[in-house]
Amino acid sequence: MSGDEPLTISCDDCVMQHTEYCADCVVTFICGREPDDAIVIDAEEERAVRLLSGAGLVPRLRHVPRTG
Repeated sequence: MSGDEPLTISCDDCVMQHTEYCADCVVTFICGREPDDAIVIDAEEERAVRLLSGAGLVPRLRHVPRTG
């Protein structure tokens, strides 16, 4: 895969689908929630996300809480 091709993640293409590992997958975690449900991460997970983002390994979090 070259750097110009988009990364597509499909559960239908995953060899781990319907295994014990599927339930622990970040894609299952995010996509398996109900619409409008919040994704809640604890402080340790938030630090990990910030470290990954700071290293350029994941996009920065774009969420900005509403005020007022």
